[in-house]
Amino acid sequence: MKNKTILIKNAKIVNEGSVTEGDILIEGEYIKEIADSISVKSSDVVVVDVEGNYVFPGVIDDQVHFREPGLTHKGDIASESRAAIAGGITSFIEMPNTNPQTTTVEKLEEKFEIASKTSFANYSFMFGGTNDNLEEILKVDPKTVAGLKLFLGSSTGNMLVDDPEILEKIFSSTDMVISVHCEDEATIRKNLQDHIDEFGEDIPISKHPIIRSAEACYLSSSKAIELAKKTGARLHVFHLSTGKETKLFSNKIPLKDKKITAEVCIHHLWFSDKDYEKKGTHIKWNPAVKTAKDRDQLWKALLDDRIDVIASDHAPHTLEEKNNKYAKAPSGGPLVQHALVAMIEMFHKEKIGLPKIAEKMAHNPAILFQVEKRGYIKEGYFADLVIVDINNPWTVNKQNILYKCGWSPFEGTTFKSRITHTFLNGTLVYNNFKVLDIKAGKRLTFNR
Repeated sequence: MKNKTILIKNAKIVNEGSVTEGDILIEGEYIKEIADSISVKSSDVVVVDVEGNYVFPGVIDDQVHFREPGLTHKGDIASESRAAIAGGITSFIEMPNTNPQTTTVEKLEEKFEIASKTSFANYSFMFGGTNDNLEEILKVDPKTVAGLKLFLGSSTGNMLVDDPEILEKIFSSTDMVISVHCEDEATIRKNLQDHIDEFGEDIPISKHPIIRSAEACYLSSSKAIELAKKTGARLHVFHLSTGKETKLFSNKIPLKDKKITAEVCIHHLWFSDKDYEKKGTHIKWNPAVKTAKDRDQLWKALLDDRIDVIASDHAPHTLEEKNNKYAKAPSGGPLVQHALVAMIEMFHKEKIGLPKIAEKMAHNPAILFQVEKRGYIKEGYFADLVIVDINNPWTVNKQNILYKCGWSPFEGTTFKSRITHTFLNGTLVYNNFKVLDIKAGKRLTFNR
């Protein structure tokens, strides 16, 4: 079904704060018309009757690690973008902590080249800031790149920016969105040493949120916000994990006018520290999954719009790597295939409305990064659409996991909802558990 005229009939359209019944006409790559009822006489039109199922705008995931180049035993752009398409994520923004790191314009362009040949979804990348690449940062064209990523706490692949003078220079000298990983390194190192002194090599996984503590997160994110206010930088704080941090953000003005924004990830909305006992290192992330109280406060801030975006922070590792003891097990897990259905599960639990899910996973990333003609179901926009049957249960198991690493923290979970179709740039690319062998992904462009 590549770039023909497609008519989606009998849809419940989830878009811009409401659910409306109607039809969607796709011509080529774009949405041509949205109306209560559309009839087209041409025999060339492919009619897809979705029989009252829900149509969401394709999800824009602003934080993924697809591991290419250099770490492709964990995942690669082809494998993980296929899983993303199956999960209703039609556009991704990938992080710079690959090997080599994406900290020169040359390495950035090499990634774009790989994605242009292998990505199943729309793509962009973040450029990585370090203690010594300010000159390279200034060469980046903000019209063609999603933004700048800084690690203010070390995570996978050490790109720690810990020189305050350089940090201020970076904040002062770019108009790009600066996305930050905030954990205070000195606090974490001290906590880790205390636990090594106590437990040796046998630190229990339950200590992870105490080692990478709420205080470490708050110290770092509050400093970053202070610096953004001082320099006027456009700051986006990734993966909030604590209730305390939510107080640093505001819902007083519309997202398009905010200079300081925040994101929460699926795992911090789903799991709590009670889950370490059963899931072990499979739910070891940085920042750590924390208490049920933290999770409740994250939900509150998400729903009252202090938190602007839901992302996955998809970060695959092999099972062999994850099954190491605490100190050796890497942080991160695969999530793109299950992110949207996990949030729709929360709709079933009456935690969030469907339009709010579309807002936080599609509309808001598009506003925040000024993504051109995506993130909404609108005439003239690219036809990135996800059809969801919200009453069609299925269970995550090894047979239906598409990640290259072959496992999921959701294994054994039954989701009530199933993604039945994904359209990308007007092309049907996923149909009932099957990703079609069509690479319709395009490089994201930005209204800047």
